[in-house]
Amino acid sequence: MKLSYFVLLLPLLLMAACGGPSEESATDVDEALDNSEELATYYAERPEFFGFKTMADIPADLTWENGDHLAEVGSPEAKKGGTEYLRIQDFPRTLRTTGPDSNGSFRVYLLDDVMMGFAHPHPDEFEYFPGIAESWAVDRENKTVYVKIDQNAVWSDGHPITTEDVMFMFFFYQSSYIVAPWYNNWYSTQYTNVTAYDDHTFSITVAERKPDMDARVLELRPLPRHFYYELGDDFVERYQWKFEPTTAPYILARESDMRKGRSVTLTRNKDWWAADKKHWRYRYNADKLHISVIRDTPKHFEAFKRGDIDQFNLRLSEYWYEKLPNEDADVAGGFIHKSVFYNNRPRPTYGMWINTSKDLLDNQDIRLGINYAANWSLVIDKFFRGDYVRMRTSSDGYGVFTHPELSARSFDIEKAQEHFAKAGFKARGPDGILVNEEGKRLSFTFSTGYEHYKDILTILKEEAIKAGLELRLEVLDSTSGWKKVQEKKHDIHFVAFAVGLEMYPRFWDFYHADNAYDVPYLEDGSVNPERKPKTQTNNLELVAIPEMDRLINEYRASDDKQEMIRLAHTMTQMHHDHASFVPGFVEPMYRVGHWRWVRYPEGFNYKLSRRYDELFVHWIDTDIKEETLAARKDGKTFEPEINDYDQFKTP
Repeated sequence: MKLSYFVLLLPLLLMAACGGPSEESATDVDEALDNSEELATYYAERPEFFGFKTMADIPADLTWENGDHLAEVGSPEAKKGGTEYLRIQDFPRTLRTTGPDSNGSFRVYLLDDVMMGFAHPHPDEFEYFPGIAESWAVDRENKTVYVKIDQNAVWSDGHPITTEDVMFMFFFYQSSYIVAPWYNNWYSTQYTNVTAYDDHTFSITVAERKPDMDARVLELRPLPRHFYYELGDDFVERYQWKFEPTTAPYILARESDMRKGRSVTLTRNKDWWAADKKHWRYRYNADKLHISVIRDTPKHFEAFKRGDIDQFNLRLSEYWYEKLPNEDADVAGGFIHKSVFYNNRPRPTYGMWINTSKDLLDNQDIRLGINYAANWSLVIDKFFRGDYVRMRTSSDGYGVFTHPELSARSFDIEKAQEHFAKAGFKARGPDGILVNEEGKRLSFTFSTGYEHYKDILTILKEEAIKAGLELRLEVLDSTSGWKKVQEKKHDIHFVAFAVGLEMYPRFWDFYHADNAYDVPYLEDGSVNPERKPKTQTNNLELVAIPEMDRLINEYRASDDKQEMIRLAHTMTQMHHDHASFVPGFVEPMYRVGHWRWVRYPEGFNYKLSRRYDELFVHWIDTDIKEETLAARKDGKTFEPEINDYDQFKTP
């Protein structure tokens, strides 16, 4: 009888648990908190989920891929060196990328834009190129993806990346220690098995045979097991300011590189294992990223104009047309270049997220009235100068999965008042705001963490008054704004979720009752009168509809594309009828101003890019910087550059 690799390996795991971490990794580890035994026991008690086999157990007929045919990302003209000067609005509240307060604006420099997954979607194609993986194979019939880790892959502290880190990733994200319900659910329900075959080969089986099941595995990022020997109940505090070993090119080289409340400097790892790897060698070109805290957009712009910041996001029409017009001396003199790039990808969900657990906002007529009282057309015409378009639904940009007929409700004072009247708000007070028979005003706090969009809120506030609705504005910094909605303390919040390159929209994250309340329903299916909002989830509207839950569960379980399309349309219609979200705007492009020493590839960027700096394909040319500063001082000028990259523009 052949013993499984798991049985043979288990005694070794338990022995390792008794011995604790190796000498190399134990220097800063409290051995009393060593979780090796807990980890080994966790694996052993779940043999159906955690498997240990041999290379002989891998099917021989797999077709292995490596994306080698894809055009390389980045430009061979890119130069290494220099320091890129950047800005964040608020100092990071943690260096963790998981758990409370971890989803702030600094996270893109720790995780989203820099951390390597096993493979990455090509920014011009929906195909994958290697990251940590050397190659991969998809067994669709058995819902399993096999991956070979590049044997040269190491963490930033020099530890090899192995299948141990893959197995630990699932323990970590399934653990209650991390205080992250979304991760707990996702890693527990969307995957059914992870198996290690040797130190560099593993497979992951997904719960359903989705059309994009390969993405569920290839875009995962392992975690450094050796860093988390002390993982336990105090995870949030213990790892608050510890820099996790990373696969990213940038590291926090010294504690002194974090100047509390002022700046963070990240340094390109001179030993980064992927420095010469295709798709990575021409990216992440600056030697250092100096990221300063500048809270206000006007001050950020002033710093950019002084040359203290290298690039400035010109998404606001005020800045593109007025603050930095083509006639500006620095633009006309060729010192600052202006570029607009039309991308083509799923769109961020800019809109008004209504907390339906709050008094009055739990009334559908109130929510419908708010939809009709929101004059987004004026926002687009006045604030965005007509450059943007109205979002139709919360699931725009997903092709056949997007509802083909639904549109957002237009500004209509009469319809708004009709719905407010149905909810008991028929008379206006002396200030024009509607009141009900008890004298309660139709008034809500309208908050955002987008200081640069505060004028949008002002327009919406002034227009809503015409329908008898008062919106009390609250403009917070980005971190405080996100914290507020994650704790479900908002009334109505203006925010957007960045959307990944996925084939179809997600519904469970945003609209399932599991992410709305601790115990949403009683055993008989009725509403639990004692339920409490669940924090740290993305259901910002606190949607809890039994029929929606049922459809979401079907959608998650389905492996039939046509059925998923039908379900997506049905749920989008249901969400539209619920009226807990007011669609805002869609940006068909992005705009940036950058000093001429910031260089970009020919064509500027890639079709599926979300932001100009997301892929780090630009570079700092220190020779051009020296030339530019000298010319500016001496009164010399260059040819102006105002570039319009429309190769991916859609009608």
